[in-house]
Amino acid sequence: MAETQTFRMWKKLAATPVVGKRLFSLTAALTAPYFRTICPKLETMQPGLAVARMPAWWGVRNHIKSVHAIAACNLAEFAMGMLCEASVPTTHRWVPKGMTTNYKRISVGGLTAVAKAELPDFSTITPETGGVDFPVHIVLTDANGTEVQDATINCWVTAKKPK
Repeated sequence: MAETQTFRMWKKLAATPVVGKRLFSLTAALTAPYFRTICPKLETMQPGLAVARMPAWWGVRNHIKSVHAIAACNLAEFAMGMLCEASVPTTHRWVPKGMTTNYKRISVGGLTAVAKAELPDFSTITPETGGVDFPVHIVLTDANGTEVQDATINCWVTAKKPK
């Protein structure tokens, strides 16, 4: 499987002690500016799994001093994107097409998002067969380890047309 540039950069930077993961996360947040508001830090990126964290700073808190639900959705989308960049080969493309989420509890402190997905057989996804739904499931926990939100982001994966 040909790896995306994003995944190759992650593997290189994540191996750099102390600053590698932070530098990668900052670069990713600058590429997609709406992620800057949540200050994400990617902890794990591999096919089928991504783990990301965000602090509970004043810019993402709501009136009851917990992380705002939509800021948590941004973290879920960040984790989903990193999972897809590690999972979908360069012969294919992906795009999120919908999100469902459940708000379960009021959060305390920062959040951790764990995104997981069952990978399809990409060899069966061709320009002739069309695309497939690729659901990514994300569980968000707070600083106490309490599950505060979950989400499923449905992505559409298609094969790139030959040039």
